Amino acid sequence: MPRSSSKERLLDAAADVLLSDGAESLTLEAVARRAGVSKGGLFYHFPTKQALVAGMVERLTAAFDDALAQAGGRPGDYLRAYIDATIPERPAAQAPADRVTVALLAGVLVDPAGLEPLRQRYAAWQERLADDGIDPAAATAVRLAVDGWWAARLLGLGEPGPDLHESTRRYLLEVIERAARD
Repeated sequence: MPRSSSKERLLDAAADVLLSDGAESLTLEAVARRAGVSKGGLFYHFPTKQALVAGMVERLTAAFDDALAQAGGRPGDYLRAYIDATIPERPAAQAPADRVTVALLAGVLVDPAGLEPLRQRYAAWQERLADDGIDPAAATAVRLAVDGWWAARLLGLGEPGPDLHESTRRYLLEVIERAARD
């Protein structure tokens, strides 16, 4: 099996452990057992729990980066892609990636250093959003609204109902359109 497939299988197993058993159960032994590999096989890719968590963060942020790479070249397109990658057009039950994100965030709270790669990616995303061809304050306000909405969705903290979801998303896109015209 190619190394990338082994690594992905290990990351999938780590996500399964987080989802089924909780952050406190995320151990290298549990991940190796879930993936059906020896601890040596796990250590080849992830010599520490911190390296495993970093791998999970990297995989999630890489998927987000891939979605953002689809942005066009018009003013505000990167911000539109940010919304598309964060908030679905219609409300839906939590996607598996959302559940993994919640579990992973719980895991990195135990080891706050695990958040550093995510902080770095957010800084890069913010820098790119501020240079999206629209007023940087408008872009930042929309990004912060989207990030808060994302957190509310992930944590089940009073997210809007279906009608309000769609009209709020449409409103944020209209804010981008107005800012792109100014």
